[in-house]
Amino acid sequence: MSIDWTTAAWFLPFVLPIVVWVSWSDMATMKIPNKAVLALLAVFVVIGLIALPFNDYLWRYAHFAVVLVIGFILSTVGAMGAGDAKFGAAMAPFVAVQDLMMFMFLLGATTVGAFFLHRSARRSDAIRGKFPDWESWTRREFPMGFALAPALLFYLLIAIFNG
Repeated sequence: MSIDWTTAAWFLPFVLPIVVWVSWSDMATMKIPNKAVLALLAVFVVIGLIALPFNDYLWRYAHFAVVLVIGFILSTVGAMGAGDAKFGAAMAPFVAVQDLMMFMFLLGATTVGAFFLHRSARRSDAIRGKFPDWESWTRREFPMGFALAPALLFYLLIAIFNG
């Protein structure tokens, strides 16, 4: 991995509550709050200054711009929700460009796992009984924030445990 474990350790305590918020919100309302997207970006803006070499820190904003443009295009053609696109862009600066392929495999795995977990949970009367008003139980669309958020969390955890 190209992300240093100390960098990941700096980000993790601030990222953790945001990814929980995003996962919960997307399952409950099928929306990722703009405040959550801005909070994640703010974590990178502030903690990135401490955790990353300055040149690397500046280049990571290009990750944000590229993913934002791709997400905008995917959202425009209906392939992705706007909240998912914005959250993906806010996640992008946290991922080292050298880790892109590994992160894409990780995102694929979390997407498959989250999809099956969500679809199984919505068939469970016990789970649905605890959260009866969650919009994702009745919508055909999948709450992608439930996959995006853990992908970032697992990326940071893998870096820490590999360090």
